[in-house]
Parts: sequence; structure tokens; C-alpha cells
Amino acid sequence: MLELRPTCEHCSKGLPPASTEAMICTYECTFCKRCVDEVLENVCPNCGGGFCPRPIRPSHNLKNDNYLGKDPASTKVRHNPVNIEAHREFSKSIKNIPPHER
Repeated sequence: MLELRPTCEHCSKGLPPASTEAMICTYECTFCKRCVDEVLENVCPNCGGGFCPRPIRPSHNLKNDNYLGKDPASTKVRHNPVNIEAHREFSKSIKNIPPHER
């Protein structure tokens, strides 16, 4: 089950459970859309994969107790600002390769 991390790992922008700005990689590294587009260029600094919008967990019990009330979002902040120069070096050879081909 997704943790639904509360903030962008780079800029610490709040990303509540219903945020449409939250982007995740396959390992749930969580960044805001602005950081993914403008800083990371769709390359996860932790694994090299790409990002997709984080799904929204229902806030109310619509079916089978699958909702935030039973499975709340994480409150653990993971603030690990990206070293932009190091990331540019890391990502320069892969950023133009579509994530599904990396």
C-alpha cells in the first residue's frame, strides 16, 4: 500500500493525500510536479526511473473499508534536497530516454 508521503523530498512543499501535485517513482520517492518538471527533468535522483501522478486514496469509506480513515497517509517527512549539479551529471545520459525504456 502506498505511504502517501506528506511532502516533496526536495522543496518540502506540502502534498496532502488529495494533492494532484504529488508525483512518485516506482519506489514511492515523492516530489511535487514543479520539482519533477523543472529540477529533476523526470529522472528520479534515487533510482533513475521516471515519475507518474500519485493516486488519490478515497477520503470516505466507499467500499470495503479502503479509505484514509482506515489506512491514513504517512506523516513522516523525508526532506532530502537534491544536489542539483550532481543530479544534472547523473541524469544527462538518461533524461532523454523514455522512463519505460530506461
